[in-house]
Formats: sequence, C-alpha cells, structure tokens
Amino acid sequence: MDKFTTLTGVAAPLKITNVDTDMIIPKQYLKTIKRTGLGAGLFHEMRFTEDGKENPDFVLNKPAYRKAQVLVAGDNFGCGSSREHAPWALLDFGIRCVISTSFADIFYNNCFKNGILPIKVSPEDLAKLMDDAERGANATLTIDLEAQEVRGPDGGTVKFDIDPHRKHCLLNGLDDIGLTMEKAKKIEHFEEKARALRPWH
Repeated sequence: MDKFTTLTGVAAPLKITNVDTDMIIPKQYLKTIKRTGLGAGLFHEMRFTEDGKENPDFVLNKPAYRKAQVLVAGDNFGCGSSREHAPWALLDFGIRCVISTSFADIFYNNCFKNGILPIKVSPEDLAKLMDDAERGANATLTIDLEAQEVRGPDGGTVKFDIDPHRKHCLLNGLDDIGLTMEKAKKIEHFEEKARALRPWH
C-alpha cells in the first residue's frame, strides 16, 4: 500500500448527500477481484449517459476536475452495501482523500485498508472546503496527515481527528498484511520454538 503523508491536489466538489457504494461503483463492475481498471466505472451512472457518452455536467468530467485527487462530498458518504470495490474504484481513478461530515462505517474502514484517507469535518468546515473546491482549476487543497490539517488555497486551515493506529498505518503504507509482516521476526521465533518443542509436527 502506498504511504500517505502529504497530498496536494485538486479537490472536486460532490454536493450530494447519501452517496452509496452502488453510486460509487455499480454492480456490473463487481465481477472482478482485481483492484485495477475500476476507475473507468467510478460514478458510472452519473458520469455517463445511457448511450455511453460523458455527461458534461458531472463534476469529474469537467476539465478542471479530471485529475482530482480529493473529493469533498455531502453527508453520509459510502452508505449502502459493503463492497470493497468502492474504495478500489476511487483509488484507481486517482482519489486519495475523501472529506465529508460522516461516512458509513464499513466504507470508512475499507478506505484505511486501501490507502485512502477519509476525513470527517464539521458542517461549517465542510462548507468552507466545498467553497474552496468550487474554484475549479484553483481548487487545490493540501492534506497534511502528520499535522492532521487541511490547508486551503487561501491559506485557511481545517484541523481533523484520526485514530492514532490508523494514522500510523497510512503514514507507513501498512495494510493488514504489512502490519503482520512487521511482526515477522516474532512469528519466526515462535515457529522455531514450536518446532523444537514438538518435533513430530
């Protein structure tokens, strides 16, 4: 998993509440267990018309936001089913951070396991960041995980809270496998001891 330390990137405003995981990545994309290629299906029903053409009104299709790395979204982001394909699709598109007032628990947990930083802020701070994100090509935010702050294009700062263990994992690029590998020497020592005590195994 890629480390998340400081990210400076374009922030796209998604002024929609209750964005569920089916909106993020529709069911027809769930046949794969690969984490790559899903960016093409991200927000498919909003990004494309019924005949497969791009919807010019959708935020991620606008020139200023095509390479957005931050999503500033409405309340209760990631609700619905527990599909891990949702954070996979966001990451494959290039989104490394989602900011909202609240997230569905399973989606929130899945973000951390896949290298995406979900940031919870107050409604007042979300309104400020949404305003920043609506500046088009000038909608650049800096996310500093170590300092736990979001810096806007005008120098304004929004602080955020995060669980220390999750912060450690993101800063060091550790998913569940990476966390286990940190204890590789202890596991090896335990196995050697077990073999010595039970040589018949």
